[in-house]
Amino acid sequence: MKLDRITSNPNCMNGQPSIRNLRLIVRQVIELLATYPNREELRQEFPELKDEDIQQALIFVSSK
Repeated sequence: MKLDRITSNPNCMNGQPSIRNLRLIVRQVIELLATYPNREELRQEFPELKDEDIQQALIFVSSK
């Protein structure tokens, strides 16, 4: 699977892997999943975060 929603830009967020060049890094997404076990609450707090973003963040972290 191509992780096309994970981006890395040295000029943004110190080059850390982020979600679609948003100011939301992959590590934060994983932490948010632990904080918000109910995905509906997570969507309310972070409407810019899509299910595909979460799925690819999990794949990215598990492949490291």
